[in-house]
Amino acid sequence: MLEDELTVNIRHRDGVAIIDLIGDVTTFAEEKINGAYRQVTAKGDRFILLNFRQNDYINSAGIAILIGIVTEVNQNGQKLAVSGLSPHFQKIFRMVGLAQYAEIYQTEEDALSAFKRLGAVE
Repeated sequence: MLEDELTVNIRHRDGVAIIDLIGDVTTFAEEKINGAYRQVTAKGDRFILLNFRQNDYINSAGIAILIGIVTEVNQNGQKLAVSGLSPHFQKIFRMVGLAQYAEIYQTEEDALSAFKRLGAVE
């Protein structure tokens, strides 16, 4: 596997920092994902959405990276959600307990609506 198998984009919409994960989430993704999380945290973002809509693959190392993000989100008093996961990865997230700490939504729009109810504003 090559390091460039994941592209991470950060954008903001309706008061939410959206981190688009495009490609494979593996051990090689750790620096990119953690860097994106640190960047939105340093900016003061409280509502964070990990968008997996264009994600192809998540392995056990990728799950471990995401567990680390969930831990930091909870320590920093932020709210995290995920969107765009395939049914298979939704099941995996529930099995490993990630769904207890990050709400899972089918679409980005569903997640943004939920964040709006929690107080996210543009």
